Formats: sequence, C-alpha cells, structure tokens
Amino acid sequence: MRSRPDLARGIIQMMNATLLVATSRALGHCKSQIMETQLDQLKQFTTVVADTGDFESLKQYTPRDATTNPSLILKAAQMPEYQFLVTKAIADHQGQATGEELLHRVIEDLTVRFGLEILKIVPGRVSTETDANLSFDTAGLVAKAHRFIELYASHSIGRERILIKIASTWEGIRAAEILQREGINCNLTLLFSLPQAVACAEAGVKLISPFVGRILDWHKKSAGKEFAPAEDPGVLSVKEIYAYYKKFGHATEVMGASFRNVGEIQELAGCDLLTISPPLLGELQHSTAPLPRKLSPEIARDSQPERLPLDEKKFRWLMNENAMATEKTAEGIRLFHADARKLAQFVAAKLD
Repeated sequence: MRSRPDLARGIIQMMNATLLVATSRALGHCKSQIMETQLDQLKQFTTVVADTGDFESLKQYTPRDATTNPSLILKAAQMPEYQFLVTKAIADHQGQATGEELLHRVIEDLTVRFGLEILKIVPGRVSTETDANLSFDTAGLVAKAHRFIELYASHSIGRERILIKIASTWEGIRAAEILQREGINCNLTLLFSLPQAVACAEAGVKLISPFVGRILDWHKKSAGKEFAPAEDPGVLSVKEIYAYYKKFGHATEVMGASFRNVGEIQELAGCDLLTISPPLLGELQHSTAPLPRKLSPEIARDSQPERLPLDEKKFRWLMNENAMATEKTAEGIRLFHADARKLAQFVAAKLD
C-alpha cells in the first residue's frame, strides 16, 4: 500500500499532467485564432470580391466574386499572358465584319471572354461593365445588357452568374429597373451619394458599388487635409447607405469599392460585400491582427436615418447640390470612356 505522501505526490502529478494537456490545447486554439489572417477573418462576415482582371490574383486570394471595368480589362489585355484572349476574339470575328463593326464585335467579345475566364476561377458572379458612353441612354444600356447576356449564354453561362455594371445616373438606374424585372441582375457603379443609393434600392437593383476611395480623394483635395479611416468621408458614406438599407428593409446588396488603404476596409468589415484590389488583398493576407466586425444588420437597425422620398426631380436636385457626387460621377464616366477608347486603339492596331 502506498503511503499518504506518495499518494499525494501521485495526485499532484496527475493534476499537473491534466493541466499541461489542457493548457497545450488552449494555447493551440489561441494560436490558430491568432494566426488567422485578416483576409480570412473578413471573409467570415463579408463576401470578398476581387477588383481585377488578373486571373493569377484571383487564384491566389480565392474571392467569391470578381468585378472588372474598362480600365482593368485594358491593363490585362496588354499583358503577354492574356494575349490568347485577344487573338481568339479577333480570329472569331475576322471575315464576318469590317471596319468599325469588326472593332465593336471584337471588343464586345473580348469583354465577355475575360468574364468567362474569371468564372472558371471564382465560384460566384462576375460583373461586366456596359459602355460608358451609354451612361445617359436607358434604351442603349438595356440593349447592351441583353447582348452581354446573349454572349454569355452562347458559352453556357446562365444570367445568375452575371452582374451587368451600369453607372448610377438617373438613366442608368431606370435601365437597371427594366433589367431587374427581366431577371437580369445589375451592379450600379460610380455611386457616391445616398440619393443614388436610395434610387437604386427603390428600382430593385441587385447590388450597388459605392466608391469609397474616390470620395476620400475629393474631400482630401477640397479640405486640404488627411482623414483617419474612422473619419474617412468615403467610409462614412458607405456606413450611411448600409444603415439606411438595413433600417428600411431594402434587399439591395452594398459592395464597398475603390479603396485607397486597408484602414478603409477594416472600418467597413461586415458590409455585405467589399471589392478589393490585389495589393490590398495582399496586405490583409499578410496581417494576423484582430479584425473586429464594424457593420451588422443589428447595429444598423438601431440607427435613426430618415426615409428619403425620391422622384426624378428630387434626385437631380440633390445630385446638383452635392458637388462631390456630381463631379466624381461625371469624372468616372469620362475616365472609363477614355480607357475604353484606349482599348479600342489597342485592338484596332492588331486588326491592321
């Protein structure tokens, strides 16, 4: 029979061993939490979308969706690794048309081909942008959307995987309203104000893309000072829109876009979706600092926004009174149109 001191030592050793195992497990659990990247943390409460036409970046960061625009497609089309898409688009249409008609068909086809390649990588949706010079042409935008859907369908891609990108002009919102009734989902881009967001929601738009960084750019230039992420005018604009949508039960998804720094992204953690460029995705992936959720439907429902009634006259007046939204919407349309012309010149040189 063991003596009492021996028995006591045995019990203490067993307790120490149990404590050691429990501590080891706890430390391992903490370590797994601590080592989780900010990108992984963000994905727990926000759908991450890649703002790029670069397929390798899509593979690296595994976003659910992806979005493109004329600027991104121009950049990607000039990269040697994507020349096969340009070559294929030209080959498929040469002999079927000439001159401007041939150029138009090739660019249209090229835009869709980038979308098709993206859909091979992402499990969700791709946003395909309409021509900037149609931004004030409701019928033209509807026709362009129908053409994109037709081209995707010819490659066995259903409309549920496509978002048609349209600028948030009054005419663009009306086009989206028509398309949404037809079951064609839209992404209203170049959005800089609550009136634009409210008009989109009332039109039944699937998704909006408020441009955080471009709002910040305007205010930095206007005020002549820097803004901390929590005071960033672009961040505050998205928070206002998000709160309005959740408070009044709008189903339209909010996707913050056009970020200048990770601080803006961190302040909008919890937003429905965030579309992020590869460099900023990289910063998030290389950080393991805690990323708390800042936006949620529960918090938004406790906010006190006032309902904003809108018709065309009220919309145009409020846009007129908002110099930032007016200037940045117009500037964005001009810039996208300029890059579309550059893409046309790039393709035209290969047609000669």
